[in-house]
Amino acid sequence: MIIYNVTCNVEKHIHEQWLLWVKEHIAQVLSTGCFSEAKLTKVLVDDGHGSITYSVQYRAISREALDSYYTQHANALRQDAIDRFGEKVLSFRTELEIIDEFSVTFN
Repeated sequence: MIIYNVTCNVEKHIHEQWLLWVKEHIAQVLSTGCFSEAKLTKVLVDDGHGSITYSVQYRAISREALDSYYTQHANALRQDAIDRFGEKVLSFRTELEIIDEFSVTFN
């Protein structure tokens, strides 16, 4: 299984506007059918530059589905973010391979 991770460094003065937008954006990404779920997280670090960092983790259905996302959807969805926020949001993407998963059961 592959996690497609997008980390975004968002200038503080637009982060509330960006948060509203990204929730809609996540729904659009999920509607491509390439991912089974997504998690939006805030990175708990103070970068000292007046920005806030977030991470969106999408669980790809398969390697082929992720490749399909790249070829059929990624460019248009990325361009929307650039058109709206320009350099006020800096993003980078990584792929993570899930090796194993663990959980705890509470009584």
